[in-house]
Amino acid sequence: MIISPSLLACDFLNIESELNAFEGFEDLWFHLDIMDSHFVPNLTFGHPIVKLISKKTKIPLDAHFMVSNPEFFIETFKDFNIHNFTFHIEATKNSLELIKKAKKYYPSVGVSIKPKTPLEDISTEVLANIDLLLIMSVEPGFGGQAFIEESYERIEYFNKLKTQYPNLTIQVDGGVSNINADKLRKAGADNLVAGSYIFKEGPTTYREKVESLRR
Repeated sequence: MIISPSLLACDFLNIESELNAFEGFEDLWFHLDIMDSHFVPNLTFGHPIVKLISKKTKIPLDAHFMVSNPEFFIETFKDFNIHNFTFHIEATKNSLELIKKAKKYYPSVGVSIKPKTPLEDISTEVLANIDLLLIMSVEPGFGGQAFIEESYERIEYFNKLKTQYPNLTIQVDGGVSNINADKLRKAGADNLVAGSYIFKEGPTTYREKVESLRR
């Protein structure tokens, strides 16, 4: 079980100390929400901040691109030591081409699906070529939203397909906490993204919060 603290919720005025607070944690990624204020109604950190983060930590970086032109970012982020590159299936008409291109630079490539997007929009060809599927359990664009209960069924749907795609990781992002983590794991989630839940009480609680999502 990978836990991915979402840095969108951290204290950006003390970003280096926030990153250092997780050093020594096992099975952990840092989740980066890259938003362009076009695909989603919010604008977050871009190239300079991600470049800085990549120099300050050895923890794998998990970049989630909520952008209208993910193909642009494949090239511009390739030197920032990104471990996983995830783009939205709704943002492109040729997802297979993007996956192939991204695999040249990133160890792991994923696609994300919004809560209201039909599950069938993730084709068998896409599932056969990605490493990670990110199921959004809130509408992308803002942190701190309430978990959408229908997400469990969506996770279970893709979990049943794992017999055909055994290397596929199912990641869930949105409203994740200790309250629903156990049910998410049982539904088939392998990777949980959490922002507000992990960061809201400060660094002394980070290890406790991360481990509570595994139990």
